[in-house]
Amino acid sequence: MVNALMALRGVQLITAMTIMAELGDLTRFVSPRQLISFLGLVPSETSSGKTRHQGSITKTGNGHVKRVLIKSGWCYRFPARKTAHLQRRAEQCSAEIQSIAWKAQKRLWGRYTHLLRRGKLKVQVCVAVARERIGFIWAIACEVMNQHRVSVR
Repeated sequence: MVNALMALRGVQLITAMTIMAELGDLTRFVSPRQLISFLGLVPSETSSGKTRHQGSITKTGNGHVKRVLIKSGWCYRFPARKTAHLQRRAEQCSAEIQSIAWKAQKRLWGRYTHLLRRGKLKVQVCVAVARERIGFIWAIACEVMNQHRVSVR
């Protein structure tokens, strides 16, 4: 699982081990939204009557994982590309996981640049990238579990 997570840009050994040690089995979450909510990467909300105000991310969830994900989100400032180092790490994984990692890299770089052009602060953009990347991490975890089930049979 750690090698599969390391196929993602910005996730090396320490980040992957932190995610796995702190969260355990990611497939226990039914959907990526449930995992995002568990981590507290959702906006806080103040509602009264018809007015609804969304604020900064909530203070719930595992702060250590949240910090690691947001810090590694800075890697998406640069255009999507397969560097030699990233390619070597990805080659240790299946083609499906490599496909998920490449799709994540293209989407998250696009998201980063889009939000910057809209005038968002860089720190807010990194939180948004971390929120979306959790969905890709969840997809990789599900793919690893599916491969494990097939190989056990």
